[in-house]
Amino acid sequence: MKPTLQAVADAVGVSRSTVSNAYSRPDQLSATLRQRILDAARQLGYPGPNPTARSLRRGYVGAIGVLFESRLSYAFTDPFAVRFLAGVAEAAERHGTSLLLVPLPADEPAARRAVENAAVDGFCVYCVGDEGWVVDVLRERGLPVVTTAPRDDAGPDDRYVGIDERAAARAVAAHVAGLGHRRVALLGDAVRPGAAPGELRLADVADVAHPTTRARLAGFADAFAEVGVAWSELTVLAATDNSRSAGATAVAAALAAPEPPTAVLACADVLALGVLDALVEAGRPPVSVTGFDDIAEAATAGLTTVRQPAEEKGRIAARLLLDPPADPAAGHVLLPTALVVRSSTGPVPGS
Repeated sequence: MKPTLQAVADAVGVSRSTVSNAYSRPDQLSATLRQRILDAARQLGYPGPNPTARSLRRGYVGAIGVLFESRLSYAFTDPFAVRFLAGVAEAAERHGTSLLLVPLPADEPAARRAVENAAVDGFCVYCVGDEGWVVDVLRERGLPVVTTAPRDDAGPDDRYVGIDERAAARAVAAHVAGLGHRRVALLGDAVRPGAAPGELRLADVADVAHPTTRARLAGFADAFAEVGVAWSELTVLAATDNSRSAGATAVAAALAAPEPPTAVLACADVLALGVLDALVEAGRPPVSVTGFDDIAEAATAGLTTVRQPAEEKGRIAARLLLDPPADPAAGHVLLPTALVVRSSTGPVPGS
């Protein structure tokens, strides 16, 4: 039989609560008595109180969950996600709190179980789609929740930190339109679940599946509508995921067309870097390319992009969970963005 806390108490001749205090409240015991208890526990092979049970008794776990709609490896390989998580971790460390990464499986019942069973004190919902049930399940658990974008149904007590995705995308598209580009392609991932890489016909930007991609494509479309280019005249390209290789694959056929786009606007820097790779591979004439996020590689590649503060977004998300403001309005945070113009954009060739 496994040794128990009661066995240690019997061996030392003290109460169960005294043994428990030796581990959780050592200041309540003399140094001599505590050492006797720990020596007896070691001799009996007792490892100490179960940390999960102890957390349940205290009413908190000491960890916050970061919920995201991708494979677990995405958290360690996507440059923007890595920077965001660094910001979350920095704030968590200051509060003596751990992180639990909770990827959402594609299967909804499995995803529900992942959310319901995560042992955390609160959730940061990072880059999750329109699945309203996710936030509903979190609210049913009675745990605090912070999202990285304002939801359409957000109430005054909801907490979020994000950017104005549509306005930021409109700014970079207006820059490209101002250079004279009218034959353009818009590139994003999560445009439509299961879509093959390459051109995708969508009647309206509202048909885009993921809210972040949808907002950015809408911002691109806004800017071109202002110069007389309708949504139906824009080429929408779908990438199978948010990766450099997926960006290159998605744009390959468009670049090989008889009339390729003169500009490609990507919803993320990693996709845009893939477009630059494809241009080198195809040996095509210059095509203007833009990204979104301003990851470190964007500067090296001379990529025109939108800068958003990844680490600050993570720090604020964690702070809203761990140290919520007294004023609910202070829990609604929109961060600034900036257009960063570099060498990857220029006038239409021959203009």
